[in-house]
Amino acid sequence: MAASRRKFLKAAAVASAGGAIAGAPAIVRAQQATTWRAQTLWSAAELTHKCFEDFCERVKAASNGRLVIQPFAAGSVTGVFESLDAVSAGVLQAQASWPGYWTGKDAGLAVISDFVFGYQHPWQAEAWFYHRGGLNMLRQAYAKYNVYPVGVSWWGVESIVSKKQIARMEDFKGVKFRSPQGMTAEILTKLGASIVVLPGGEVYSALDKGVVDAADWATVSMNQRMGFHEIAKYPTKLFHSMPIQEFAVNMDAWKKLPDDLKALLHTAVREWTWDQVQRVAVDDLRVVRELAAKGIKAAQWPESEMVKIRALAQRTWEEWSKKTPLAKQAYDSQLAWLKELGVVA
Repeated sequence: MAASRRKFLKAAAVASAGGAIAGAPAIVRAQQATTWRAQTLWSAAELTHKCFEDFCERVKAASNGRLVIQPFAAGSVTGVFESLDAVSAGVLQAQASWPGYWTGKDAGLAVISDFVFGYQHPWQAEAWFYHRGGLNMLRQAYAKYNVYPVGVSWWGVESIVSKKQIARMEDFKGVKFRSPQGMTAEILTKLGASIVVLPGGEVYSALDKGVVDAADWATVSMNQRMGFHEIAKYPTKLFHSMPIQEFAVNMDAWKKLPDDLKALLHTAVREWTWDQVQRVAVDDLRVVRELAAKGIKAAQWPESEMVKIRALAQRTWEEWSKKTPLAKQAYDSQLAWLKELGVVA
């Protein structure tokens, strides 16, 4: 009896070991890492790029190494203006960029990505994306290019830099202004500014040599890192520009992810959103104090002036809404939301 029992236990142990060995490849396969390459629109020196690197680390840790996103700075794999096409083709699996770069594909992407002179805080814009249909509009637009936007982030309300004080609408007249193409450039042109389109890396030299008198680039701390305040000593916040930064993924790569990793990414992007917004805001406060100590005062437009310039912006929004169906949809939806917020009448 005892001998029979020993034989049974031995056979069971062998069978169990064999089953474990047979199942091992499946377990290993389930734990193999998915690796993506993702390029941002930022240089490696920018805080915003560091924020994205930290996002990638959190995703790796939260997924127990099952999803590894390798972050690359702007231009490392492909040109900044070519990254959407690279994600579409699978050269990159993801990007963190600005949809306004692809306005040539659809003018509606400009309306979605930066409703200029509209929003006053990132939470207002985020609410539109997540609770008023904005993110679904962006997803539908990107679906044409085999790309899925997981979510969006911001770096805050941008500050202009100038060599003379710009405190009201009339002060733009005759100013040579570096600005990206799009609605902002059109509004500044209507105000009498002369627009010069330059890459960010050329702005310092252009200010120094007098090619431009003012520039629209980023927030006060980001402008400080570029050295702009050494030359243009009038930083001004006038709630003109608050661009989004999406995290978008090749659709085929997205579909291959298991559902739990998709859910993890959706959550991680919302965390990245506010991590980036808050870290840039804290850095902005630091720079404002440092500039004040040097006698450079960061100004902010009064609401009375904002009301006037926003009225001009509204006419430009309407003009852009006529360009494509997506532009009309995004315009109608955001205008209704800004009215709910009381930002526009």
